Amino acid sequence: MALLSTLTPVFVAVLCVILAVLFKSFQKKEMKEVKPAAEVRPWVDEDLQDDTEIRTKEEDDGDWVESGGEEELAHVPYLASRYPVEVMVQRSQDFYSLMNQRRSVRFISPEPVPRQVIDNVIRTAGTAPSGAHTEPWTFVVVSDPEVKHQIRLVVEEEEEVNYRQRMGDKWVSDLQRLRTNWVKQYLDEAPYLVLVFKQTYGVVDGGQKKTHYYNEISVSISCGLLLAALQNAGLVTVTTTPLNCGPQLRLLLRRPANEKLLMLLPVGYPAPDATVPDLTRKPLNDIMVHL
Repeated sequence: MALLSTLTPVFVAVLCVILAVLFKSFQKKEMKEVKPAAEVRPWVDEDLQDDTEIRTKEEDDGDWVESGGEEELAHVPYLASRYPVEVMVQRSQDFYSLMNQRRSVRFISPEPVPRQVIDNVIRTAGTAPSGAHTEPWTFVVVSDPEVKHQIRLVVEEEEEVNYRQRMGDKWVSDLQRLRTNWVKQYLDEAPYLVLVFKQTYGVVDGGQKKTHYYNEISVSISCGLLLAALQNAGLVTVTTTPLNCGPQLRLLLRRPANEKLLMLLPVGYPAPDATVPDLTRKPLNDIMVHL
């Protein structure tokens, strides 16, 4: 009995150590199973994790193109227009005045727009610079009324969830003064919808994948040129980035898995009764630092 009394505290101590080890092991396992905070944030665009496929598995198993495999490009003389100083100043002022009239317009006329104009503004967007000249953009132009309506149904369904759940009270409150909501009638009314996709990688002959450097920045620059070209042609649009709509719209338009929706632009003439918020832009001193 004396021996048992002596050993009991030792057994208790050993048992405590074993239980502590088991508890820590269980905690680590639970932590591994919990998703990181970035994955459960409700406002994260699901298109960033889009793994739906249109191409077959066999087509998608191609390896990557090794760098340096392309022929070196010949360099040719660059011929630029050079204007007298007074002409430069006037041209820059005229272009600024034109672009300063650009507004996001949500009331778009169904009046037809010449297809050639749309072709030319897309060509202009395609002149944007891109990482290693990979030109990682696809512009899907939709004029079919039924397809436009299907796009509207997808966007409005997701946007209602965005406004009611995902975006949060502050974001929704900040948008109230602009009078925006999840109803997007312009997706039916605009004669054209331009959906801009970024190609996260290219696919060359033989199924090999080609790296597209800075693909999102490159496509964003091309969107800026597209907006300028639309303004220059006398057309209007509103830049929309439908949250969590990318995968559904990509499948609807039968775009491959390497393409991710970056922007959706309804394009047309402004409706006769169109209105826009009475906004002002920051003065030059607030947006430029000159050293």
